[in-house]
Amino acid sequence: MKNYINVVGGGLAGTEAAYQIAKRGIKVKLYEMKPKKYSPAHSNKNLAEIVCSNSFKSNLHTNACGLLKEELRLMDSLLIKTADNTSVPAGQALAVDREKFSEEVTKKINENPNIEVINKEVENLEDLIKDTITIVATGPLTSDSLADSISKLTKKDKLYFYDAAAPIITKESINFDIAFWGDRYEQERKRDEDISAWKQRLETTSDKQNYINLPMNKEEYEVFYNSLIKAEVVELHNFEKREIFEGCMPIEIMAKRGEDTLRFGPLKPVGFTDPRTGKRPYAIVQLRQDDTEGNIFNLVGFQTNLKYGEQKKVFSSIPGLENAEFVKYGVMHRNTFIDSSHLLTNTYRMKEIKNLYFAGQITGVEGYVESISSGLIAGINAVLELKNKGEFILPIETVTGALANYISTPNEKFQPMNANFGILPQLERRIKDKKEKYTILSDRAIEKLREYKNRYLN
Repeated sequence: MKNYINVVGGGLAGTEAAYQIAKRGIKVKLYEMKPKKYSPAHSNKNLAEIVCSNSFKSNLHTNACGLLKEELRLMDSLLIKTADNTSVPAGQALAVDREKFSEEVTKKINENPNIEVINKEVENLEDLIKDTITIVATGPLTSDSLADSISKLTKKDKLYFYDAAAPIITKESINFDIAFWGDRYEQERKRDEDISAWKQRLETTSDKQNYINLPMNKEEYEVFYNSLIKAEVVELHNFEKREIFEGCMPIEIMAKRGEDTLRFGPLKPVGFTDPRTGKRPYAIVQLRQDDTEGNIFNLVGFQTNLKYGEQKKVFSSIPGLENAEFVKYGVMHRNTFIDSSHLLTNTYRMKEIKNLYFAGQITGVEGYVESISSGLIAGINAVLELKNKGEFILPIETVTGALANYISTPNEKFQPMNANFGILPQLERRIKDKKEKYTILSDRAIEKLREYKNRYLN
């Protein structure tokens, strides 16, 4: 094995990985195709270019992304340190001067004697990974040639294209005075059974069905429908518009085809009985489990391009979701990512190719800070692999560890995920006050991280 490590991609994850490797005394060859070639969304010649919002989200520890940033500060993240140094006023959030941020990261990388920046597009990984540990951190707009090479190495016909995804909410925020468990038709076969006894039985852990269901009467459906068709949407980039609608119709587009379209589609009530009335509802929304533990659920068929604030308003109008806690809003954009849940370990290393790592949004972590965290973990573990010194795996009680665990846990319906408290192990006792609950989860995470860091990184 060669005594240096390759990093492909000079974005947030790639530069963080390169820094973590270099600070441990290992040489890095950092490949970045800019300024010779740009993706459709990039225009700045500097490294760590921020394309969309300049916000790194909340700094509060009672916010999962705020907690993740604090974890990264404790592990000496170059990019979070740079974000703090180039911040602009944004209330409780961390927002940056994007030009100064990219300039400072580029300067720090170029000044590091252990990092060699090579401005060249990598089109074929097979030659690059021969006898060399390599981290691929090329982001959601990976070039076509490199995407083809990755597909061959991962033995997948193509990478996933994240056309549209539905919102995800926490189970504990669902109102079960309205919601009920049940599968289509199986549930209707119980209509002759005593309704109260049947509902009570379904609420026991041992006899739950596959879906949580939210029934609506005609008036409730019309309120939801009218709110949906009037809501504001996010404008897509031109290069995304030609790809986005193939086989994945946003719910707001479907709704505009007619008031009853959703009732004959994802909200069809056929096969269900509302336990409160003993009758078939006018429409029904189904929620499907989205994690192994059953803490978070997605809204089935609710792929959407609504603005985040509009999603909160519109989807909270669904009976049973009036207090819904959204851990992830629906999104629509081009986002190339691998099936990490079957391909990667929780160190971001390929299961079948020991010297190949991935980092950033190509792994299925979504967001600036999440990408940085994956680069940090991949970089540290690449060094440990080179030195044959084991692995650095953070406890799943930390957001960093929980994200690594999420993307590496086999999931047939794997979709990208951002930082949220829903992917952390839940507390033994239920705490209704969100701020109190998140404070306890945050304190637990920091304590676990300090203990683990002192043992393995110092």
